[in-house]
Amino acid sequence: MAKFYTKEHEWVEVAGAQATVGISEHAAHELGDITYVELPKIGKSVKQFEALAAIESVKAASDIYAPLSGKVAEVNQALEEAPELVNQWAESEGWICKLEGCDSAELSALMDDDAYTEYLKGL
Repeated sequence: MAKFYTKEHEWVEVAGAQATVGISEHAAHELGDITYVELPKIGKSVKQFEALAAIESVKAASDIYAPLSGKVAEVNQALEEAPELVNQWAESEGWICKLEGCDSAELSALMDDDAYTEYLKGL
């Protein structure tokens, strides 16, 4: 399944009508040890690139932006007890939330793996 990325280092993976959202391994590495993830409320509706959640680390606190518009259908409860999952598995078990009702046409505003890798080289 293909992942798509934002310039703010969020990723999204779409499966049917649901999209899983997280932060990239690059972002997790840059943040350092993650100490807290403020998960969005289930049922919250967001537009593409709006603030969705927040994450705190020993270095910084930052917002996580929605890579696609949608409604929060599920959150990764495991992060409440173990925010370090984001450091260990940023692009798998460290996912933040799942959105439903996404418009796949919005994927065109995001980068695929190759484009994101090139983008990182320029940072």
